[in-house]
Order: sequence, then C-alpha cells, then structure tokens
Amino acid sequence: MKIKIAVPSKGRISEPSINILEKAGLGLIDKNNRKLISKTFYDNIEIMFARASDIPEFVNDGVADMGITGVDLINENEADVTELLDLRFGQTKLVFAAPEESDINSIDDITDEMKVATEFPVLTRKYLEEHGLNLKIVKLSGSTEAAPFIGLADLITDLTSTGTTLKMNHLKIIDTILESSIKLIANNESLKEKRELIEAVSTSIKGVLDAERKKLIMMNVKDSDLDKVKLVMPSMGGLTISEVLSDEKTVAVQAVIDEKQVFELVNDLRNAGAKDILVVPIERII
Repeated sequence: MKIKIAVPSKGRISEPSINILEKAGLGLIDKNNRKLISKTFYDNIEIMFARASDIPEFVNDGVADMGITGVDLINENEADVTELLDLRFGQTKLVFAAPEESDINSIDDITDEMKVATEFPVLTRKYLEEHGLNLKIVKLSGSTEAAPFIGLADLITDLTSTGTTLKMNHLKIIDTILESSIKLIANNESLKEKRELIEAVSTSIKGVLDAERKKLIMMNVKDSDLDKVKLVMPSMGGLTISEVLSDEKTVAVQAVIDEKQVFELVNDLRNAGAKDILVVPIERII
C-alpha cells in the first residue's frame, strides 16, 4: 500500500513544506532533480509536486492521499478533506482593501454598484452574501493590487501577511475575510483505507513541530545539590534522574526545555551546583 503527498512545487510555502517532510524522515531521494512524482527514503510514500491552488482538489478527488496547502485555498476550492495538522507557518489573511484616498473605510461603506477584483471569487462571494451585498466580482490571476487604479474595480480582496505590499500600493484594509495558515490534509477515503500509514506520517510531522524551539539539557549534579537544581529547573514532563558511577554521590539530570529559557537557566543551574552542562537540539518529540 502506497500514499502520495501533494506538495507545492513553487512559491513561498514550497521549501518549508519540503523541509518539514525531510525533518520527519521523508526526504526526497533525489532532492536536486524534482519530478512530478518523486520517491522518498520510505518506499511506500511518494511526493507529488503540484500548484498549491490545485492541491485541495487533488486531495479531495483522491489524486493524492495527503497534501500541504493553505486554509484559504482549501476553502476557496470548497474541498471536502480532513485537516490533520496546522503546520505553524505561512500565516496570512484574506482581506478587503480599498484605495487610501477613497471614502470606503468599512464594510458599511460598500454598495452593490461597486466592483471587486480578486483571486478568491468563492470566498469573496460568500463574504458578500453574509453581509447582504451583491457586487460584481472580477476574477484575476495576479496583480490584484492594480485593479482599482486602472478602472477595473473599486475594491480588491487579497492575501496579506503584514499589510506592507498593500500600503506600498496605496491600499487600506477595511475588513478581514479569513485568517489562514498551512495545513496537512488527507483524503477522507484514504484516511479510512490507509489510516495506519497516514497516521504514521502525521505523527512524525507532529513530532517535528513539537520539537521546534525545544532543547534537551543534561548535567551532572551532586546529591547534596539536587534539591537546589530542582527548584530552578523547568521541564515539559519532569526531570529524568539517573545515578552516575563515581567516587562522589552524583546523579545525571536531563530535561526538555524551551529554547528561550536556555540563556538564563544555564547560569542558574551552574550557581545551583550543576556541572558538565550540555544543551543539545531535539529533532522530534513523540
């Protein structure tokens, strides 16, 4: 039994998607020669490269068993898929925007006589219907920001992460339609028929996500100093303590901590009596 995972072939989420699969042990055998279907180091799992906008439909139709794509594209395609994980990158939002010099400052200023340009006609139409509006929608495949200034539309809906590009194009945000991030998704039938393999992939990727910004800290501590070390040591699941063979009564202590705690914690531990302190990265937490 095999599964195909659809991954964006290019764009801002392509490399992060490949990187997270590699960290999960599903790296491409020939990373420098990507094909439409590429083999991974696991014989039963293949990577399928596709446009991010096509991935929800491919997973919906069973062309791919799993996929990595954005919530905005899943909803725009009205794909009936199962969202397995939020991959914690690619955060963006779909917004309504108008020219800075216009009198349109909120959804209440929009009228049916206006036109809106967008790459997301389905989401835009749903939003308008929810607000009792029936604007003409002009579908574009790019350069949406220019539409109000060439007479093509009065408003746009577009994706933005920081709003910088909109400001550079003299546009102001008047409302947010949808907040989006990148998801790991699965075909509903595949999830039933190939559940064990799909769950193995999902669990491995979740382990990578859980290990982000986490470190393993290890040290040697005299029995007499152990209580002082315990007082300053935070950890995810308690300390692991084991005896060390030596002339002195010493134990080895280790714990998982947040990366941001390392700087202050190392000094606190040293002052509490810890020695031979090691801080090492973690690849996965299962």
